[in-house]
Amino acid sequence: MYRLVLEVVQVMQKCAANYRIGDKIVIDDTSIDMKESTNVCLYALSSLMPYLTPLSRELTEGDWMSKVTELSCGDGGVKFKVTRIKK
Repeated sequence: MYRLVLEVVQVMQKCAANYRIGDKIVIDDTSIDMKESTNVCLYALSSLMPYLTPLSRELTEGDWMSKVTELSCGDGGVKFKVTRIKK
């Protein structure tokens, strides 16, 4: 299993959640770590959700998901750097 840190690296347009560079969403197992997360936007989270489950698990060699290092929210206004931390 992997702990996921989604860190805002670019804000390309006005964001309803007022994300700023450096804001984070930290996911540990099936929960959001609210003590370490700066700001959690449900719209961004819902668009990132399809990627979070596979990224939190061990991936097979050559799986394209292992190359995912950035994700964007659904409207494309915020770009997140993805860091996987092996537990």
